[in-house]
Amino acid sequence: MDCARPGVTVDCLDPQRVAGFWGALPGREPGPSRDGRVCLGDHGDALPWLAFQPVPEPGAGKVRIHLDVAVGEHRARHGLGGQSAGERHDYDEGIVVVVADPEGHEFCLVQYH
Repeated sequence: MDCARPGVTVDCLDPQRVAGFWGALPGREPGPSRDGRVCLGDHGDALPWLAFQPVPEPGAGKVRIHLDVAVGEHRARHGLGGQSAGERHDYDEGIVVVVADPEGHEFCLVQYH
């Protein structure tokens, strides 16, 4: 039986802008895209693929799932259009800083000890 290959789809108002942010974060180029969707990676990649699809309304409320991005040092990525959520957590395993992409999708930058 084949293992499922994970991927994440993000609803957003401006898929090009949000995909540009997420592509610059790990250094991934857009892959196959269609119908207004912008994809980073491909279903055959070793890394999970990310798809950004257009929706007519902005998100509301806290999303119950988010991505963690491991980094060597914490950067809020303001130059890419990201924003700090003003939240930091110190754990035995490492430090977690909550940030958001240009449309407010929260994610965590994680620095492991």
